[in-house]
Amino acid sequence: MSRILITSALPYINGVKHMGNLAGSMLPADVYARAMRLLGHDVLYICATDEHGTPAELAASDAGMGVAEYCDTMHAAQAAAGADFKLSYDYFGRSSAPSNHALTQHFAHVLEAQDLIYEKVSKQVYSNADGRFLPDRYVEGTCPNCDFDAARGDQCDNCGKLLDPIDLINPYSAVSGSKDVEIRETNHLYLRQSALSDRLRAWVDASEGWPSLATSIARKWLDEGLRDRAITRDLSWGIPVTNPDGSRRAGFEDKVFYVWFDAPIAYIAATQDWAAKTGGDWQQWWKTDAGADDVQYVQFMGKDNVAFHTLSFPTSLIGSAEPWKLVDQLKAFNWVTWYGGKFSTSAKRGVFMDQAISIAPSDNWRWHLMANAPEGDDAAFTWEEFAVSVNSDLANVLGNFVNRITKYAAGKFDGKVPSGGTEGEDEAWITAELETRLPALIAHYEAREFRKAMEQTRAIWAAGNEYLTKAAPWTHYKTDVDAAAVGVRAGLNLVALFGIIAQPIIPDAAGKILNAMGIPENNRTWNFGDIPALLNALPEGHAVSAPDVLFSKIEDADITDWATKFGGGE
Repeated sequence: MSRILITSALPYINGVKHMGNLAGSMLPADVYARAMRLLGHDVLYICATDEHGTPAELAASDAGMGVAEYCDTMHAAQAAAGADFKLSYDYFGRSSAPSNHALTQHFAHVLEAQDLIYEKVSKQVYSNADGRFLPDRYVEGTCPNCDFDAARGDQCDNCGKLLDPIDLINPYSAVSGSKDVEIRETNHLYLRQSALSDRLRAWVDASEGWPSLATSIARKWLDEGLRDRAITRDLSWGIPVTNPDGSRRAGFEDKVFYVWFDAPIAYIAATQDWAAKTGGDWQQWWKTDAGADDVQYVQFMGKDNVAFHTLSFPTSLIGSAEPWKLVDQLKAFNWVTWYGGKFSTSAKRGVFMDQAISIAPSDNWRWHLMANAPEGDDAAFTWEEFAVSVNSDLANVLGNFVNRITKYAAGKFDGKVPSGGTEGEDEAWITAELETRLPALIAHYEAREFRKAMEQTRAIWAAGNEYLTKAAPWTHYKTDVDAAAVGVRAGLNLVALFGIIAQPIIPDAAGKILNAMGIPENNRTWNFGDIPALLNALPEGHAVSAPDVLFSKIEDADITDWATKFGGGE
């Protein structure tokens, strides 16, 4: 048994997240956490809402609410959305929590003591129309490198070059669209990332098991020359900049820490809050001198978060000279795209978690998003492909198998696992399939290869259907009830097995299957040590039932209706 710490990129507070956000961090982290728990590992899955920064202020203003009230409301909404999608967080915290205030300020103090934080007067874009300094992402203009006319102040999405807002040609406010902007001087704290560039490169180079997407992004930033980064902003909502004695730092009374400095620290702070709630020991998960050296730390995120998790956050951890746990495995995802473009929270483009759960069960979404996980490249979402996943994989393959064998057992064998008969070549065939496919499935989960894990899961379900075709107990029943009993007994045991392996990905359907098979909740782990015995795991005479319809098919009319309501196909 291993101890595995899992974090997924913090969902931002400015609205319930869209399905691209879900597929790129929270859902795969949950699937992995569930799989590792079933394998017997000690898992701690931590997440939180990311609540600071200009977008939170703007979203609150648009909602006609104070920022704190807005964040309270949206944290509750995001927690509810996570529960709707069966995200099995051990703790879902908040970056605005007092614990994160204290820990962020602590990091700033110790990093400054290590000469890794300094004050610097910098030039920043100020919007006269908005009456505020604009964060990098809220300045847009023409890229000086490729002439793309919609480059953001932090990075050009066209050529990928990292930018400074003051480098943009013809800059304007992305908040109001106003071109009435000017460059003003403002004093900020800077994190001396450049001083740790060599150590960070060596750490990235030594990483094992990271997808090339993650390492390539980190190395790109390092190759371009790692720049020191401002860790404060001219805002009122956020974590105050303090002295070690707790007083406000002179000259920084109207400034707070930059959201990208405090947000990753919230992983640790949320773990502290989990410990306060449960009586657990947070240090054994985060401090290497308290036992965390034996922890495997796995992070999940979209590709836009990679640089901060491979460079900025590690700079804080390493630079503190304190024994903090660094990430061991970093799973990065590309985008899930929406009909040729990006999902967008601010533009309300795509389908969002609260909308999605109103039109289809969470299992349907979980399966489709992971079966089409954006691991090697961006993955396009369409209503038509969503329907194919649900109808073909869930309804036709898994649902059909469970339905026909359980109903047959209920009708011909009084709803009990039958006895009698001798196993033959058909049972040897399905056993061989399982001996190959079950270890492969576990290996894919352990390697965080979600598409492959879903492919293997579907292949195992399909093998069950093929077994029933071969064994044909309904044909044998006419002349040899014992021969039919063999096929039904093996089929019912396959139903139980299929419910077991479905738990990480479609937990609601898995629960219905395992309840119908009469398997108690404390006996639903993955125990595949003796695969031939799996076909006889349920005792003879054990009562089973036929579950209600597991998956309703998606009709063409549904697709038309959803496209009308939420867009798609344009």
